[in-house]
Amino acid sequence: MRNLSWRQILAWALAAFFVLGSLINIFSEQAGVEYENWGYPDWFHFVTGGLELSTAVLLALAPTRTLGAALGCTVMIAATLTVLIHGEYAHATLPILVLASTAAIGWS
Repeated sequence: MRNLSWRQILAWALAAFFVLGSLINIFSEQAGVEYENWGYPDWFHFVTGGLELSTAVLLALAPTRTLGAALGCTVMIAATLTVLIHGEYAHATLPILVLASTAAIGWS
């Protein structure tokens, strides 16, 4: 078995996270309701899901990992700002942690 670096393991874990996030955003009715409550158009959760799925694919492949990290950071900055602006401070923890982890992939 070849040695896996922390960067590969973290990138794949983040890719799995973004796949799960994309599925929730695309297929969950609750996601649409939350986006509506935040003032986004009723179709915007599909855009977010598509961006998260793109992030996952880019992170999973070594040649595009840095681009995936940049896109993932952008998505997580938007998620963090959305919940903070709407006073959902407890919900900001996960996006901030994912943002930091994704940034670590991009800078390493």
